[in-house]
Amino acid sequence: MSSRPEILWPLFGELTALDGVGPKTAQHMGQLEVGKPRDLLFTLPHSGIDRRRRATIREVVAPATVTVEVTVGMHHPPRTKGRPYRVHVTDAETEFQLVFFHARGDYLQKVLPTGQRRIVSGKIELFDGIAQMPHPDHILPVEEGDQIPPYEPVYPLTSGVVQKTMFKATRSALALAPDLPEWIDPALKAREGWPDWRAALVTAHAPESSVDLSPHDPARQRLAYDELFAHQLTLALARQQLRRGKGRASTGDGHLRGKVLAALPYSPTGAQTRSVDEIATDMAAETRMNRLLQGDVGAGKTLVALMALLIAVEAGGQGVMMAPTEILARQHLDGLRPLAEAAGVVVELLTGRDKGTERRAKLEALKAGRIQILLGTHAVFQKDVEFHDLRLAVIDEQHRFGVAQRMELGAKGMAVDVLVMTATPIPRSLSLAQYGDMDVSVLDEKPPGRTPVKTALVSTGRMDEVVDHLRRAVGEGRQAYWVCPLVEESEVSDMTAAEERFKVLRAALGEGVVGLVHGQMPPSEKDAAMARFVAGETSVLVATTVIEVGVNVPNASIMVIERAEHFGLAQLHQLRGRVGRGAAASTCLLMYQPPLTEGGRRRLEILRETEDGFRISEEDLAMRGAGDVIGTAQSGLPRFRVADLERQASVMQMAQSDARKLLHDDPGLTSERGQAARTLLWLMEQDRAIRLISVG
Repeated sequence: MSSRPEILWPLFGELTALDGVGPKTAQHMGQLEVGKPRDLLFTLPHSGIDRRRRATIREVVAPATVTVEVTVGMHHPPRTKGRPYRVHVTDAETEFQLVFFHARGDYLQKVLPTGQRRIVSGKIELFDGIAQMPHPDHILPVEEGDQIPPYEPVYPLTSGVVQKTMFKATRSALALAPDLPEWIDPALKAREGWPDWRAALVTAHAPESSVDLSPHDPARQRLAYDELFAHQLTLALARQQLRRGKGRASTGDGHLRGKVLAALPYSPTGAQTRSVDEIATDMAAETRMNRLLQGDVGAGKTLVALMALLIAVEAGGQGVMMAPTEILARQHLDGLRPLAEAAGVVVELLTGRDKGTERRAKLEALKAGRIQILLGTHAVFQKDVEFHDLRLAVIDEQHRFGVAQRMELGAKGMAVDVLVMTATPIPRSLSLAQYGDMDVSVLDEKPPGRTPVKTALVSTGRMDEVVDHLRRAVGEGRQAYWVCPLVEESEVSDMTAAEERFKVLRAALGEGVVGLVHGQMPPSEKDAAMARFVAGETSVLVATTVIEVGVNVPNASIMVIERAEHFGLAQLHQLRGRVGRGAAASTCLLMYQPPLTEGGRRRLEILRETEDGFRISEEDLAMRGAGDVIGTAQSGLPRFRVADLERQASVMQMAQSDARKLLHDDPGLTSERGQAARTLLWLMEQDRAIRLISVG
């Protein structure tokens, strides 16, 4: 089944084949991401209008939508230009007016002939105490009144597409929807009381009241499940692909890990020990490891990663650890090298900056196996980088490294175990959506020696006080970060650019005290400025968000975030995590410009209340929605049309365990249900998954 099943062809045809959709409307629908009948089927109504017929408008509290049978009375064309055209009508008990602006009289005489009966439906309003219905949505002869649905679904619109068009087009698309074989486990379907696929679509597009619009309605839940199940099936296939790729059992005897633990000034937390055990078990297995290590800011992921790398070395192999930026890679080097050297392990750094003979020497040592642990950026992916015996790849900060790159790493043909580390706690439902193909270890304890960070909200009006506070702190030998939004004073924005703030602070605190780092600087300057701050030569570092990930300066105990209301919750939490790494009591000042929006205030208050990254991520999801939390563009998180990850998290978990079970029982998807699941993958445009089955 390497091409789309014939039963689905009509759903992937032209939109113009649908009622009421011409080439122009089809073009406008593109703005709703609707390009074929299938897309329309999954564009569900978001609300509805009660259009049940009433005898009279008398009891109605205006403004309200009413459908009523009337006798048409006198027409009153406007006497002067710009006045409305009025038509008197009478229902069973009272009279009111239909009002039209810019209307053609001859047309209105035709649709509303005096003395005839008509069904009208629209909004009743009171104007000077007189009831009127401006521009009714529907005017029909009594015998055609059934065309008005008792509860009319309201669809998302865009310019050039009106409700009537959407209603007509969705009915027409529903007529094309075939009866498909069932891919849901029969026991689950019966337990949840879900309808068949086609019946679910028909019900979802014809709600009978607002209850039917809830994400917990059985028809909608079924459709959401289908979408999540297809996505989880794709991830499970990718996972199966990795598992099927023969791994290598890497078992270490623990002698190197023992030396490192002996050299540590503290003992690891329970969560760290548990995670290392989970990783060791995976690495000892014959299949490839594909594990996500999720920890809050400062939960000690680096130590866990080092332990994992040492298992690879103890087993006689090599390990590689990749970071998204060079600054981070260097930092890993500074953090890991002293510990690794205590165990007699050779650690080396490879970045895009290594050139010529130096690079060649490193590559030769790597190929000969003299370098046991390699740290670096994506440069370690290049063609000429060859390992003697690579066993483990540790990837830091997943966000910049999506599903596609994970597959590429597997496609290098190396039976490498993969450990991904992310410092951004991700709500459960999202981590399933994004990392459903991985097993997860969670670090939920802070190592000893971390001091809580005191967080305060300060308005920008108190800038001078903040600078005074900073001057005193610098005098006591403390270090501070000052984070600014946006680089360079742009004409349209009143945000302080890093460069302007740098000049002001330099004038206030003196020459040589303040450093500057921002994204537009050449890497060498950026690294030099960072290095001066790390070495304590500068006391204040003015920066844009380039410092949010992983920078470690234990002496820095103050974090000022300017215009904090412009940053997202997760980002603020990451930035705050840069302080509180040493023994000194740390503070984080969130500076905002009043007045705050409701959302802005809520974000800053959550940060003041809690340092728990997992709680912060759940709040972030509730406030912003799924696509934004991960940043859809780089996350590989699909845009779900029906599923709502916040409100249907439980459905996502069902979908994941189901997808894994189906593949476990039927790896080639050849059974009757397996074949139905293939149809679902085609329906949901998961073509990549189809290729994975065909490879298998």
